[in-house]
Amino acid sequence: MKKLSRREFVEIGGLAAAGAMLWGCSKKEASAGMAPLVFLDQAPDGKELTAGLIGCGGRGTGAALDFLSAGSNLKVTALGDVFKDRLDDCHKQLQEKKGNTVAAERQFVGFDAFEKVIDSGVDIIILATPPHFRPEHFEAAVNARKHIFMEKPLAVDPVGVRRVIAASKRAESLGLSVGTGTQRRHQRDYLTTYQQIANGAIGDLVSANCYWNQSQLWYRTPQKEWSEMEYMIRDWVNWCWLSGDHIVEQHIHNIDVINWFTGTYPLSAVGFGSRQRRQTGDQYDFFSIDFKYGDGIHVHSMCRQIDGCVNNVSEFVRGSEGYSNCRNTIYNNDGSVAWRYEYPKDEKGESTNNVKVSPYVQEHIDLVTSIRENKPYVEAEQTALSTLCAIMGRMSAYSGKEVTWEEALNSELRIGPDSYELAAVNMNTSIPVPGEAKTG
Repeated sequence: MKKLSRREFVEIGGLAAAGAMLWGCSKKEASAGMAPLVFLDQAPDGKELTAGLIGCGGRGTGAALDFLSAGSNLKVTALGDVFKDRLDDCHKQLQEKKGNTVAAERQFVGFDAFEKVIDSGVDIIILATPPHFRPEHFEAAVNARKHIFMEKPLAVDPVGVRRVIAASKRAESLGLSVGTGTQRRHQRDYLTTYQQIANGAIGDLVSANCYWNQSQLWYRTPQKEWSEMEYMIRDWVNWCWLSGDHIVEQHIHNIDVINWFTGTYPLSAVGFGSRQRRQTGDQYDFFSIDFKYGDGIHVHSMCRQIDGCVNNVSEFVRGSEGYSNCRNTIYNNDGSVAWRYEYPKDEKGESTNNVKVSPYVQEHIDLVTSIRENKPYVEAEQTALSTLCAIMGRMSAYSGKEVTWEEALNSELRIGPDSYELAAVNMNTSIPVPGEAKTG
């Protein structure tokens, strides 16, 4: 990896990823890292925009509520999910919290619900099913020429990543806007810190670290009335074919921040992990990955989901002239504070330590603004590549082998069943064991 000039750093790293925040400056000013960031608290008013939600679980319901909070004349008019109880609960929350009612004839249940939502006449598609289904649903929404908000990660395997990248290029050619749930790229403190670093605040990059260590996530136990497929989907965060394992499903946030701040992607990965405490599924409890970025630059990536352990969700970049937590503070090499983001103050004049607008709402503000101002941006390819980075780390930990970027990108690995029905799932779900057993 060659050393990047400050201009190259910004151009590759992607202030354009948050293009909706840069209305007040030219593209040249933005790429030079000189322009002031302009944040909108609400999307500008305009003609009504309607959205269809595919995947009515917790994150999908949250995304729909965030969309409705982004501005005026916004409405969710179609819902789709494999399970009616999830759809009903989502609809209830939209009614109670936002007064948004969806007509019964626009509520679709089943594995083909995504097609019916896309064909329902909405302007925007919100994709929030388990990530395994994302490539197919994204491709269908792009082909229907819909603007899209989709949750990360964008795939669970390299075949899916390539499918997303191809659809992303088509979305760009059609002038669509696509947001991808990487909310830190829309978060005001992260963006402002990024601009400081892009302008040379810590000098040349030397190394980086990223973490998502937390307690165990939720899980479901099988019910006698559920088929194997229904059980797996209801327990999806614990099955690799549905979530990609937690290094992909969750830790992608932190990995994506490092890729954003470094302006590039790793050359290879060597990692390990294990399963110690998990109650269901076929995933690991922790991963530790050494990503090699070239020129002697290494990034240590660590994630864990086990109760009773120290927690840490953060990113860290070190440069030749200082270091930063990527979110709100830049330090000199001696540990003194060189710069700190100024948060809004409360009635006592003390910092709230929270950005003015939730980044989960901000990304919908940016998406709606881009549509109404006809300034499209597409985040899908960059998020697909960060997804691939996480998949590469998983592949190394599962196998015990070094995995290069080219190997991961060109891999024919596809995980998941060949067809979808609420019946038995005929596939191998054994827990990966790296290396070889000692013999003799």
